[in-house]
Amino acid sequence: MSRIKDYNPQSLPFSGELEGMSEKTIQIHHDKLYVGYVNKMNEIDEKLAEIAHGEREVLGNQTYSELRALRRGETFATNGTYLHEYYFNVLGGDGSIPENELMSAIIEKWDSFENFKKYFSESAMAVRGWLVLSWDVQLGRLKVYGCDTHDEGGVWGCLPIFALDVFEHAYFIDHGSDRKAYIEAFWKNMDWNKANEIFVKWNGIKR
Repeated sequence: MSRIKDYNPQSLPFSGELEGMSEKTIQIHHDKLYVGYVNKMNEIDEKLAEIAHGEREVLGNQTYSELRALRRGETFATNGTYLHEYYFNVLGGDGSIPENELMSAIIEKWDSFENFKKYFSESAMAVRGWLVLSWDVQLGRLKVYGCDTHDEGGVWGCLPIFALDVFEHAYFIDHGSDRKAYIEAFWKNMDWNKANEIFVKWNGIKR
């Protein structure tokens, strides 16, 4: 019986050390943590496929069952995979602010880039895991959403543009417990043109 091929980890879109983000931190974060989520996502997907195709029988129970554990693990591992990709995808830039569709939408909504940056940064200090700039298809506008862990706090109908990982593993080697310094480093390494590519894609903008 045919199977969907395993999901392959994405390579980093940049090389070398970033400003305020050491090569060691990025290497551990990408090659160990992110790749680990991809592997678990594939492992869970294969087990669910066996059940779905009737190759083995597993009964569901909402208190505890193997199927319940797989379902909970599926969203955790999958979101852990995708959120990391939205994070790494926009790194490797020099933080310069271009004139593009995304920046225009940010300024239109928050009046200035400075307002947006402050709001986003303070929100990143308030959550425990992730902060995500999204395109909310229900509202038809940009929204910032936070989540304390991969599978808590996400909003259906929202398409991520970029994500900021604020779990301590993302910055503790370089900044200790100084999350603010890490957030500033994130902005310095931001590639806004890559973020704009995602924004344009989600909005179906013809260029």
